Amino acid sequence: MSDVEAPAVLDPAIRFTPRVLLAAAGLALLTAAPFLASEYWINAIVVPFLILSLAGLGLNLLTGYAGQMSLGAGAFMMVGAYATFAFQLRVPELPLPLALILAGVIAGATGLVFGIPSTRIKGFYLIVSTLAAQFFFEWLFLKFPWFYNGNSSATISLPGGLSIFGISAENPHGRYFLTLATVALLTILSFNLVRGQTGRNWMAIRDMDTAAAVIGVPIVRSKLEAFAVSSFILGIAGALWAFAYLGSASVQSFGLTRSYQILFIIIIGGLGTIRGAFYGAFFVSLLPLALDWLFQHLLGGQIDAGLLQNIQKAIFGLLIIGFLIREPEGLARLIGWKAAAPIRNPFSRSRTRR
Repeated sequence: MSDVEAPAVLDPAIRFTPRVLLAAAGLALLTAAPFLASEYWINAIVVPFLILSLAGLGLNLLTGYAGQMSLGAGAFMMVGAYATFAFQLRVPELPLPLALILAGVIAGATGLVFGIPSTRIKGFYLIVSTLAAQFFFEWLFLKFPWFYNGNSSATISLPGGLSIFGISAENPHGRYFLTLATVALLTILSFNLVRGQTGRNWMAIRDMDTAAAVIGVPIVRSKLEAFAVSSFILGIAGALWAFAYLGSASVQSFGLTRSYQILFIIIIGGLGTIRGAFYGAFFVSLLPLALDWLFQHLLGGQIDAGLLQNIQKAIFGLLIIGFLIREPEGLARLIGWKAAAPIRNPFSRSRTRR
């Protein structure tokens, strides 16, 4: 039997919805941000927000759209970062944007391999499988000095002298616009992907894989595609996190905490939504700053930094529990936009929307 039939293409004029116009306005604002905000805000807030949004987008394609559980987001980000480092170190004539793409391909291939168990197992057992990828790559990149060029601190950083379309990679504006262009391009590609045949196959598998198989959806191929595409995006996000934001990175930069952070982003922002990744990343990026500002003004800076960090974790935990119980669609639903089609939240029996 053939794949699920594609619906008729809508008139292009219909596509200029408030959602699209708001996205365009947001992109325009982000483009102008380096000329409107201070360098601190760009490097410390906007850049990590964009990269976390991209990572959340990658995981959301796998978990929110395809319904495949994963705790290995940090692992595939790690693969992308170390692959980019290897390309730039050992093939110095390779342009940085091309190195990012190739690193994404390697991360995608890695995700494809670790996605093979998804063809036989699901749920908790699949989570354990992806968690194994996290621990494996943490061990691999620490065990063999070749991956970090024998650096005594076991960290990786881009060689000097690199340029991005004629702009030095050490220039904050160059790194920012590379990040923005990458996030915008992959967001557009992801949006078109989930609205196409591949996305419909993923959602059919997520909602009921047995019924999807009956109507002719290629279950194995679609699951592996989801892992590959998700890992490709996560790999590029990892490279940007290491070199456009941190400047240098280590295995600890992509540990299990990072995997949880990306998972929190899509739960809080909204599973099975493109915009949910941005909402969740915005929340996760600004919450620490908001709490710090709040306690500075309420308590005059008397609160201990460790206690403040624990309060942040407690708030995240309460929010996740609250969203899973009361509003599984996350901030994407609370914003008030009605989605196009109902979907099933892999964490809940409640129904969510795209």
